[in-house]
Amino acid sequence: MLDILKKSAIAAGRAILDIYHSGPEVVYKPDCSPVTDADECAERIILADLAAAFPDIPVVAEESVAAGSIPNISGKTFFLVDPLDGTKEFIGRHNDFTVNIALIESGAPVAGVVYAPALGILYAASGGRALKSVVSETFMVEPETVIGCRSRGDRLVALASRSHNSAETVAYLAEHGITDYEAVGSSLKFCLLAEGLADVYPRFSRTMEWDTAAGDAILRAAGGETLTMEGMPLTYGKRNQATDSDFANPWFVSRGKV
Repeated sequence: MLDILKKSAIAAGRAILDIYHSGPEVVYKPDCSPVTDADECAERIILADLAAAFPDIPVVAEESVAAGSIPNISGKTFFLVDPLDGTKEFIGRHNDFTVNIALIESGAPVAGVVYAPALGILYAASGGRALKSVVSETFMVEPETVIGCRSRGDRLVALASRSHNSAETVAYLAEHGITDYEAVGSSLKFCLLAEGLADVYPRFSRTMEWDTAAGDAILRAAGGETLTMEGMPLTYGKRNQATDSDFANPWFVSRGKV
């Protein structure tokens, strides 16, 4: 399965780069979030690949959900897809946007792929192993290496959202005495934790499940965790929530080894 997810993410990323270099067309959804022709093109590629390879596994994909297409996932294994995570980074000509594909079983992300096409980096996870590969300019995947979270030292390094930082995040960093932090876009924050390049990622602004699932799968396989403010693992497949929309996440903190 993981090889198919990797190939699909790379194909989607290749299409995204074509639009990135030629200039995207940007429109805004009812919630005022931006969407581009790259988001839509990449999602079509991924949905076609998943339907061909795994016709019995439902897919929850960001743009399809926005259009009102939500499959029945009750009690089922399913995919979560964000065809272009970090659309604001993409529009702003930053390189830290990604393609995210995750497999969810019993509410947990058990496999995932995060591909950063402009950086030529591919992260993947399944079977409790987290992996990193370099993808060449000709979209050939070089040999992968196993990655893992680092043990915490005396000085913690935090990651924060470039486009969605918040006063609560600043307060959290101050409360925990963290002065060293970097602003990064998209699901790459999970991957940098998984790679042992940082220690904690507090998120006190809104995310959706497709934003986090693939990166969270990689982080968990690398020995890290993502916890809600109640200290419980972040779950996936959340429907009919009393306080928020379907698939919306609560605030959370992702971290490497304790």
